[in-house]
Amino acid sequence: MIETLLQRLASGRPLPAEDALALADCDDLALLMRAAAARRDEAHGSLVSYSRKVFIPLTRLCRDVCHYCTFAQPPRAHSAAFLSRDEVLAIARAGREAGCKEALFTLGDKPELRYRVAREELDRLGHETTISYLAEAARLVVEETGLLPHANPGLLTAADLALLRGVSVSQGIMLESSAERLCERGMPHHGSPDKHPAARLATIRMAGELAIPFTTGILIGIGETRRERIEALLALRALHEAHGHLQEIIIQNFRPKADTRMADVPPVVFHEHLWTIAIARLLFSPAMNIQAPPNLSAGALREMVDAGINDWGGVSPVTPDHVNPEAPWPHLQLLERATNAAGKDLIERLAIYPGYVRSAQQWVDPALRTPLLHLTDADGWPRTDPWSPGAGAALPTKLPVASPRLTRAHSVAPIIDKATAGRELAEGEIVRLFRARGDDFAALCAAADALRRDTSGEVVSYVVTRNINYTNICYFKCQFCAFSKGRLSENLRGRPYDLSLDEIASRVRGAWDRGATEVCMQGGIHPRYTGRTYLDICGAVRRAAKDIHIHAFSPLEVHQGAETLALSVEDFLVALKEAGLGTLPGTAAEILDDEVRAVLCPDKIGTQRWLDVVGTAHRVGLRSTATIMFGHVERYEHWARHLLRLRRLQDETGGFTEFVPLPFVHMEAPLYLKGRARKGPSFREAMLMHAVPRLALHPLITNVQTSWVKMGPDGAALCLEAGANDLGGTLMDETITRSAGAIHGSEMTPAAMEGIIGNIGRVPRQRTTLYTPASQERYRASFSNAPSNLQNITMATPIWRGG
Repeated sequence: MIETLLQRLASGRPLPAEDALALADCDDLALLMRAAAARRDEAHGSLVSYSRKVFIPLTRLCRDVCHYCTFAQPPRAHSAAFLSRDEVLAIARAGREAGCKEALFTLGDKPELRYRVAREELDRLGHETTISYLAEAARLVVEETGLLPHANPGLLTAADLALLRGVSVSQGIMLESSAERLCERGMPHHGSPDKHPAARLATIRMAGELAIPFTTGILIGIGETRRERIEALLALRALHEAHGHLQEIIIQNFRPKADTRMADVPPVVFHEHLWTIAIARLLFSPAMNIQAPPNLSAGALREMVDAGINDWGGVSPVTPDHVNPEAPWPHLQLLERATNAAGKDLIERLAIYPGYVRSAQQWVDPALRTPLLHLTDADGWPRTDPWSPGAGAALPTKLPVASPRLTRAHSVAPIIDKATAGRELAEGEIVRLFRARGDDFAALCAAADALRRDTSGEVVSYVVTRNINYTNICYFKCQFCAFSKGRLSENLRGRPYDLSLDEIASRVRGAWDRGATEVCMQGGIHPRYTGRTYLDICGAVRRAAKDIHIHAFSPLEVHQGAETLALSVEDFLVALKEAGLGTLPGTAAEILDDEVRAVLCPDKIGTQRWLDVVGTAHRVGLRSTATIMFGHVERYEHWARHLLRLRRLQDETGGFTEFVPLPFVHMEAPLYLKGRARKGPSFREAMLMHAVPRLALHPLITNVQTSWVKMGPDGAALCLEAGANDLGGTLMDETITRSAGAIHGSEMTPAAMEGIIGNIGRVPRQRTTLYTPASQERYRASFSNAPSNLQNITMATPIWRGG
């Protein structure tokens, strides 16, 4: 019977109520736990999360008299009824210093309805209700510390919920039980009007109607039956199916406390706790977050993981559990070891779960979206180190190393095998790779590095080039760009310029004298530029140095140039090629998904137009690079679609020479300054954007470049050990990334390049744009004519490796 019920879950449909209630008679705990763990792993894989929080008990007065609670206290002489604003901020600041990101406000329910002292103190604070003061305190915490509040104040009206939605990223109330009989005389909820199940369910329902990410759960061991637990869970499931707002279900075990009416009631036996965790996992969809507090079952954490949880709840390095003061929080290192022992990876989350962060437009008040964006990565998890591209912060010191646990059934190994065999990955498989953490992250980087070794050997290439950005005047208003300046740009940041043809030619001659094989030329879309301008630039370069390779003009510039001359893109590209153009930079791609482009660069060419221009270039004999600019407003799904579009175009044309990840540099970007973008990718994401494309684009694109300007020299070196095989160009005059606030300089000499490569035990090779070895003459010129002030990494004798 039970086996049949569990088999029905495999169909993807939830168990009907009658089948769910039948589980009350199942005593085969091992069977239930195996089924629950498998169901959990379908959605959560190897991850078990927790929130690093501070506990702010705004008031311990409460109008209810729950028979098992020690949190609520009666008024005491010479003791304040509420924490002051300064006390709230002191707790929050201590949490921030300890790395906390959540401020959990827990408090008694409407004490002003029972105690005069509460009413008088609220009046002195300038408020009529506890909820009003809570809203002010939560707003103060966000504004002064950046911590994200979670509010847990008890029963609420729709107006209360809406007020708190503007100052907290999530709210919660424990249902505890749906059994009305527990409110009868002699039962634990007698005398507690706020514990009536109908009232609590009404609050939870209204939260769903207001699109509030919500925490709830049940308390077991207070006199309820197994059937009543299932009924409570089914009531919550029905509300979640209607509104989708329940972000977690807590299964909390009762612990008797001294000096309460239930002090002599025995605690719930542990196997009943495990049974209820497993049942909760089976009743909800695999994606639901099932939580059990780790401090209430110390020494049995592995068993709770085995029963199906994927979250430990909030854990504080600063404040005690004021609701269960007898049960201290486990140290985070101990929690991580226990989680690892259960075959899982511990990961920090925010007060709002990643799925709701990814849909913040629906679930988060506009006032809170900016602090949320600044704390999160592209998948909705918190950033756990201060690194951002170009900012100069130290690299994370703790990077995972592959271990034997890669054999787990939910690991990335099958996807890696598929990729290394050269087969196209599905969008969901690529997303899964980008979500790799812990062992999976280490295994993925190692696999990408091994594939790089098989494809490119131990050679790391680089090109001696000069960047020439001929104008920073642009009539487009890309929200990420801190380079463009002009009457129609977002902001006038410095002096607009427009280089003359003579100045361009002078810079080209200087580049040739210093050993360059290439000039890379792009600029803003100047309102006076036409296609003729680009043809004239090619002519000036060719006259200045006839043998230098012209790598120039983004697909947007090609589109605009063709349009201004009333030519087809194909005819214009042919004209550019005849004028000396050698290859195109595959920039202006940003994210090849129009959902993102509508936010990022709404007036720029769309995804299909970019692909059409580049495909046409390939067909007329002009190869190009392929780029992605990532870490701003997009999600992993967008990254996957971008890679698949590049792969399919490469399969059709074969024209891409390399893939170049360009991490978003946020510091001066308009979109970030408006509070609408993240702080670039996390370092983990930046490394994965080298490792995953090595796999996902194999065997069609064989070169993966890392940007030392954005990653920094040390970061670029790590990317060279995670799938990249090219260090890019020496640049000489980099301005676009520096305009966005990056600090890593405008030039790196060949000696410095080879120093980075040699320091990781690899073989440097100077190349051309098309990945052929640079000539001996160019190689020697690049060393002999480099500025002495930039020779920060030197080699005793340059060694030409031409073949």
